[in-house]
This record gives sequence, C-alpha cells and structure tokens, in this order.
Amino acid sequence: MNTIQLSDSELVSLYIAGNENAFELLVKRHKNKVFTTILLIVKDTYTAEDLLQDTFIKAIHTMKSGRYNEEGKFSSWICRIAHNLAIDFFRKEKRNPTIEMEDGSNVFNTLAFAEESIESLQIKEDTHKRLRELIQQLPEAQKEVLIMRHYADMSFQEIAETTGVSINTALGRMRYALINLRKKMTNQNIDYDKNHYSQ
Repeated sequence: MNTIQLSDSELVSLYIAGNENAFELLVKRHKNKVFTTILLIVKDTYTAEDLLQDTFIKAIHTMKSGRYNEEGKFSSWICRIAHNLAIDFFRKEKRNPTIEMEDGSNVFNTLAFAEESIESLQIKEDTHKRLRELIQQLPEAQKEVLIMRHYADMSFQEIAETTGVSINTALGRMRYALINLRKKMTNQNIDYDKNHYSQ
C-alpha cells in the first residue's frame, strides 16, 4: 500500500490502528509548518526544536487515548497544539513582564522603590503572582494576545499573522484585555501608576 498518497485523516486512522510509519509521514508532512508556528512566537531555534518534539508527543498521547476528533484538519489541529505550547512556554518562562495599561500607565511603577528591600521585593512578587492569576481569568482570545504581546514581545503584525486575525482585531482584543485586567485589579485593590506614560 502506498501510504504517501493517503490523506492526513487516513494516516491518523492507520496510526491509531497501530501503523507507526503513518505517524512518521504525518511528522514529515507537517514538521516545517509546526516549527515555523513555534519559531514565530519563541524566536529561538533551540526552544522551538524542543517545543516541536513536545507538540508531536502531545499529539501522540491525544490520538492514542482516543481523544482526537476528526473535526477540522490535522494540520490546523497540530499547529494549534504547537501554538498553545509556545504560549505556555512564555507564561512559565517570562514570569514578570511589564504590562502597560490602555491609559499608558504601568502596573508596577508604583512599586519602583529607591531601594529594593526584602519587603518591597516580596510585594512585587505577590503582585506579579496575583496579576498572572487575573490574566488566566481573561477570555481566551484576550489572554492569548496579552501573553503574546507582553510575555513573548511579539508585534501586533506578528500576533495578527499567528492568530489568523486582522491587526485591528488583535489591537481590539488587547485593548479589551487591558480594560478587563484594570477592572479586575481595581476590584482587588492591586495598585498601578495612573500617571506614567511610556511608549
């Protein structure tokens, strides 16, 4: 049987049925696209290679456990896994980004003490921790754009390309993410400097 001619969904079915070669073909077919998806976000080849492996390992687990569904294309599904792993990497890696609110103020400028005492560092870390928790509560699309912008340092052009939306949509999601974040911070009495403006 010539597996080269088979569609992705046929290869997935063969792999689930125990044909290991079918998965190798899927990897060959989609490796470059998945790698590019990750590299766009992490901008580091070594990290991208690690996450590429993680992506296919996660795909194996999902397919072997019978949780893979045939809705949509394999290509989109595997790229989505890659995309999510890359975003997660940044959430864990760059733990304390500077987040600028939609009015130009900075979340942590009020915490810029002349001397970083143990106490002030603790306050800063606690605030970062609470902020990460609040970011997790945002709607998925808003959370994604905020993490890509502030944790992955991606431009709005890159965010738009990676998420498949227009720049205006990406900007809109960012604006709503910051508005929602500010509301949540105000409700929880997390302080930020309303007078600081920076580019």
